[in-house]
Amino acid sequence: MATWDDVRRICLALPETAEITNGWGQLSWQVRGKGFVWDRPLRQRDLAELGDAAPTGPVLAAYLPDEGAKRALIADDPAVFFTIHHFDGYPAVLARLDLLDEATLTELAGEAWACRAPKKLLAQHRDP
Repeated sequence: MATWDDVRRICLALPETAEITNGWGQLSWQVRGKGFVWDRPLRQRDLAELGDAAPTGPVLAAYLPDEGAKRALIADDPAVFFTIHHFDGYPAVLARLDLLDEATLTELAGEAWACRAPKKLLAQHRDP
């Protein structure tokens, strides 16, 4: 359901966010130079690891507060959220972009932004 245009709109609405394209043409969104959401195409070893469960559409990665949050998202909606060994020990989750609804994408991007934003910036933009 979601597209990269949706990701762009939602992420760029967050304070002090910039969109970056790396040398391979993959998009990422950063708050003051720290990435919080990015395009994460699956590599051959990822596809081999996931087997038949590997998504065929675009994959979004998002930073999370900790691995507990990652496990909770995956347990709550394994059709959308997943991980690979490459992300073991790293507080980020992978999501099937085409299965994300706008509300979930907005919440995920906002949480990822809050994890990476400097404390002072976060305090300035915290909901009352």
